[in-house]
Amino acid sequence: MKFSSLVSFFIIGLLASTAAAQVNTPQYKAKEKALADIHAVIDKQCDAWNKGDIEGYMDGYDRTEDTTFISGDTVVRGWNTVLERYKKGFDTPEKMGQLTFSDLEMTLLSKDTAVVIGSWSLKRANDQPHGKFSLIFKKTKAGWRIILDHTSSV
Repeated sequence: MKFSSLVSFFIIGLLASTAAAQVNTPQYKAKEKALADIHAVIDKQCDAWNKGDIEGYMDGYDRTEDTTFISGDTVVRGWNTVLERYKKGFDTPEKMGQLTFSDLEMTLLSKDTAVVIGSWSLKRANDQPHGKFSLIFKKTKAGWRIILDHTSSV
């Protein structure tokens, strides 16, 4: 075997062992758990929406007056106010349609704060509205919850 091949094998082995060591660190495991927990919140929201359960969907938001929802040129503050906005705008199963989230990108900013961006779409009988969103999640006593939701539609 040539010397360059031996060096290549050594470097590949070193990189693989370094990557494996990083996966086993407590910090890496905590990060992966946090991201999985956040993803579970988003999945539960989608499931609740598709069952027509707006209050179940809202369980993904922090139940405080500081929770903020932004869409278009409107800013709504407070969990109850956001809930009422959803109930008013989506008061029938036909208006709710079937929700899909996709293209999720999750970034843990600290041990208790994360940003999620992604795409949303509704499949309804007469249209298929869609758009993008950015969410700020905070780890609370109740678990990971959305404290800010900025949603746009196309």
